[in-house]
Amino acid sequence: MSHDVEDPAAGTQAPELDFEGTTPYEDYVQADVLTHLQHPLSEDPGEMVFLVTTQVMELWFTVIVHEWETAAKSLREDDLPGALAALKRSVYELQSLNASWEPLAHLTPAQFNSYRSALGEGSGFQSAMYRRMEFLLGEKSASMLVPHRGAPRVHAELEKALHQPGLYDEVLGYLARRGEAVPREALTRDVSQPYRPYPGVEAVWADAYAREAEESGAPVGGGDVVRLGEALTEVAELVWRWRNDHLVATRRAMGSKVGTGGSAGVAWLEKRAAKNVFPELWTARSHV
Repeated sequence: MSHDVEDPAAGTQAPELDFEGTTPYEDYVQADVLTHLQHPLSEDPGEMVFLVTTQVMELWFTVIVHEWETAAKSLREDDLPGALAALKRSVYELQSLNASWEPLAHLTPAQFNSYRSALGEGSGFQSAMYRRMEFLLGEKSASMLVPHRGAPRVHAELEKALHQPGLYDEVLGYLARRGEAVPREALTRDVSQPYRPYPGVEAVWADAYAREAEESGAPVGGGDVVRLGEALTEVAELVWRWRNDHLVATRRAMGSKVGTGGSAGVAWLEKRAAKNVFPELWTARSHV
């Protein structure tokens, strides 16, 4: 899409410039809405960067949730190509999300403190869309609905997501339907609870990757399962990088002080960064 204006004198066709109302671009993108959502609460010029960057992250959370829900739906319908396409798109989006840290990654404590008070009790862990991302990854927690009781629509969406299977639950259901030996307890677990690894699921992934090994120069199978496993691994790695980038940026800006909103700050982020997403995909590699 071009943002340039053609010069009519240059002999090329000039774009339409005269519209009765708002431009079609504005009608579609809602740019005027987006660019007037910033209301800094301090006099520090750096707050605008913090505010816009955070809003951009929220938009990336939104599209990533859309992709993972699309992938989950495709897996329920045994549509592996559709699921892989959505996961691949989400990888590019996660890369862009992670790059969003760059404007904030080098804040000194003095720079952050110059507008930190404007956040008040606000904190990133209160983000409803980020919480939906975490729920899709199997990090379920009913207590994380509590901050959103005052927003009925948001609370209802989160409560629905809490009780729906996560992306990995749909992966395991798909694998079971195609004949993989997924343990029953993994398929019938309470999906409103955090996902915990199962030795039998680890064995499924290890077996698939072993079948993918070459014997006499020819692949021996496991291809579709491995393709799915590698797509999920790409997602998991980028989520881990997101968590670590968040940790490093926070540590650099505020050290080990209590986080905004009363969170444990760095200590809480360290705990999150230590957790593997889709855990058996990582441990299975030790057995191939």
